[in-house]
Amino acid sequence: MLDYKFDTQLLIEGHDLSEDAINEHIAKNIEGDCLIAVGDEDLIKIHFHTNTPWKVLEYCASLGDIHDIVVENMERQENGLQG
Repeated sequence: MLDYKFDTQLLIEGHDLSEDAINEHIAKNIEGDCLIAVGDEDLIKIHFHTNTPWKVLEYCASLGDIHDIVVENMERQENGLQG
């Protein structure tokens, strides 16, 4: 059984974005694992496993324009079903 059900991925497009600040905020405020926040001050790619993907989307949308959003149910994938 998985601790965190949803693989959440997206891009944030904005200005003066900080990988470190985003990584720190998500790690401290949203329960999950496998966090990756990489990019530059204009574009950040997020990858995070969580049970509350809407919190990730809400936070990231507060930073800039979010797009290429993918939320996959890894529990379904583990059971051989579409995510």
